[in-house]
Amino acid sequence: MSRKVTFLGGAGTVTGSKYLLSSAGRRILVDCGLFQGLKQLRLRNWAKFPVPPNSISSVILTHAHLDHSGYLPALVRDGFTGPVYASHGTEEVCGIILPDSGMLQERDAEFANKHRFSKHSPALPLYTAEDATKSLEQIISVPFGKTREIAPDVSITLRRGGHILGASIVECDFEGRKLVFSGDLGQFGDPMMVDPELIGEADYLFVESTYGNRKHDTLDPEAALLRIVKSTVEHGGTIVVPAFAVGRAQTLLYHLSQLRKAGQLGNVPVFLDSPMATDATELLTAHPEDHRLSAAECRAAFNIARIVRGREESKALTADPMPKIIISASGMATGGRVLHHIKHYVTDPNSTILFAGFQAAGTRGAAMIAGVESVKIHGAYYPVKARVENLSMLSAHADADGIMRWLKGFKRPPRLTFVTHGEPTASDALRHRIEEELGWNCIVPDHMQRATLD
Repeated sequence: MSRKVTFLGGAGTVTGSKYLLSSAGRRILVDCGLFQGLKQLRLRNWAKFPVPPNSISSVILTHAHLDHSGYLPALVRDGFTGPVYASHGTEEVCGIILPDSGMLQERDAEFANKHRFSKHSPALPLYTAEDATKSLEQIISVPFGKTREIAPDVSITLRRGGHILGASIVECDFEGRKLVFSGDLGQFGDPMMVDPELIGEADYLFVESTYGNRKHDTLDPEAALLRIVKSTVEHGGTIVVPAFAVGRAQTLLYHLSQLRKAGQLGNVPVFLDSPMATDATELLTAHPEDHRLSAAECRAAFNIARIVRGREESKALTADPMPKIIISASGMATGGRVLHHIKHYVTDPNSTILFAGFQAAGTRGAAMIAGVESVKIHGAYYPVKARVENLSMLSAHADADGIMRWLKGFKRPPRLTFVTHGEPTASDALRHRIEEELGWNCIVPDHMQRATLD
């Protein structure tokens, strides 16, 4: 029996996660993510898929973030017809995030064609909102903790991963071998999300390494957030927060509501300018089993923000000079409404662009945190005169210590651990730490590398 895994993404980078399991002509894809960030990575989204999509029997999603689910509409459009297995929370979040992704790509292409700043004529979306909506029909939800047979001699069990609503650790019994895919692990002790479940054993382990070489700042996030808000508002500025619509936006609202409840935030208005984040916020309230907050706590947290509905209202918000907090997607400033806010406020020395989590290489977020003097948006360069801050402790990812804490829950070493979904230095740092502290056999796979699962 020749069991193999091929790393079609999430190897050598923190985006594009795709792990292709194959045996005797059967193919199963674990995660189906978009490549983001560096141009050479984004170009992979447009390349011919490495295997015919119609040769894949099923897809398993760990969670709904685009770097894990965002290629699914293209895969379906190009011929994949099988089932997509995911938790119920992931199914519902995909119902928001994938059509939104298609819509944004259509709008970005339309904007690029209108203003003629694209090198392509015409600029086209990778896929449309209609493509995304069609792909949702193939998702089948799987309850946490219940084993589901998805093919002869292949079954999966989903465990809670923390991170975001519906995030799963996937246990896959694949023809006599137990494979465990960590997906993205959440932080232990997160005020909102549940802890990642500990897993007892695996023959082969695939572990993320987003923060494999870093530890989160130990500063209290509310104290750090309050300092930034106060200093910006005192100077008459606006705080623009590029936030992931699923996860970070809700966490920020929670912390802001806690500050207001304590009487520390004052009357500075908070705006949530992201239709997808608004929908995701409502989903969180509907899924109390996936997080720590009661329904009343959810409502209190999310009522702090004024919801911005349409594009005209968003434009009016940008033009309003009053000090305020604007939370808008995307989290790495790669697209969406937040770009229009950044264009306006990044040149204002009294304002602050506040990031809240990991910024992949090649994204505007990573460049701004690194201190670039200007940022390119919609074909034009804007000088960075605003303050740029990053509250790394608000990340939805476990840091290096958190990943090691999760790994120490295994009762025996896996035969082999694949360190994936991280920038090269982060993945190698985690590999080294696993070998030194746990004595496990582990490797950092390369893009398109194939490994045998004996």
